Amino acid sequence: MLINRDYYLHQLTASIGTGMIKILTGVRRCGKSYLLFTIFRDWLRDQGAADDHIIAINLENRMNKEFRNPDVLLQYIHARIVDDSTYYILLDEVQMVAEFTDVLNSLLHIPNAETFVTGSNSKFLSKDVVTEFRGRGWEIRLYPLSFAEFMSVYSGTRQQGWEEYMRYGGLPQILNYHTDKEKQDFLNEIWQSVYLKDVIGRYHLRQKQLLDELLQVVASQLGSPCNPTNLSNTFHSVAGKKVSSLTISRWLEYLEDSFLIERAQRYDIRGKRYIGTLPKFYFVDPGIRNSILRFRQIDKGHLMENILYTDLRRRGGSVDVGQVDAKEVDFVVNQGSLRIYIQSVYTLNDDEQTDREKRSMLRIPDAFRKVLITADTGHMWNDNDGILHLGLFDFLLLDQGTNLL
Repeated sequence: MLINRDYYLHQLTASIGTGMIKILTGVRRCGKSYLLFTIFRDWLRDQGAADDHIIAINLENRMNKEFRNPDVLLQYIHARIVDDSTYYILLDEVQMVAEFTDVLNSLLHIPNAETFVTGSNSKFLSKDVVTEFRGRGWEIRLYPLSFAEFMSVYSGTRQQGWEEYMRYGGLPQILNYHTDKEKQDFLNEIWQSVYLKDVIGRYHLRQKQLLDELLQVVASQLGSPCNPTNLSNTFHSVAGKKVSSLTISRWLEYLEDSFLIERAQRYDIRGKRYIGTLPKFYFVDPGIRNSILRFRQIDKGHLMENILYTDLRRRGGSVDVGQVDAKEVDFVVNQGSLRIYIQSVYTLNDDEQTDREKRSMLRIPDAFRKVLITADTGHMWNDNDGILHLGLFDFLLLDQGTNLL
């Protein structure tokens, strides 16, 4: 099944010639290997790159075990480079190589080589990219399939696709399964045996059950402000377990570095400053979140908010939670000099609810665009207060949504 991921392909092609190591990061199973070894390699061939100038090695494959030795790998690559033309080095799961940071630094010194690598497991997370390759690495962050990407290969209606996506998410492999049980079993298995195992293995954690319970609490409070102190109090009052706020704070950072969750900081719009308390946490994929809760609590409003957050981040925006005069704006989106305020509500029942949802945005003391996104808006229109009303599908699927950013 061919899934076009043009947004990421454009980032890859734009990175050529930067003189940096191109590093694809993201949660496990989000499609990094497919992007690099299928979509990007096909693009290189279409541009005229010969196969002998594309050095592609899947280091997770047991057949390539010898290349996990850094010296063997470097010797092999250098032996393949026999002229002054550009070579493209594609290394999948580079963390399988011993001393891989030294290997990548060595590859930087090959003047006619463009190096692209993926890394995702417990030895290669976002923090490694920042610390080890500062100024030398070009990070391309991948997310699971967007709703638009999902629908590009989904055979049902938009509403059917939305219900499916909202429950099971956008990990590409989910499209290979047909029954609810198959999809739930896949997500449950990957959550327990891959994601949780990676976090525990990287940080040598002994309290697997408590970490699992923390994720359940965060997942159940989707869309609600929370901080480590509140979470610590929840553990104590509900489960009778003492887990310090410092420990919870550290665990949340581990989960962020594993690409499982993202933190949206609270921003005081009127005061133009960040507020250090009560951030929100969103999951990188709704299917992962629902799996953590054993597919209970399928709250459409909060899941829609989570999906909108991830879609905004996927498009390259910096996304904060807004606050103005003690009222909340769901998203403050910044991209360059552009800013957009977004309020997310699944359905509007009457004029009174509409006025209530608009109230916080009407208090914002600037002229940046203000958008109200709902699942039941049939068409795009501007009201008398200058607020753009936009349907969920228009935002996620059509050009109107893309042009907002």
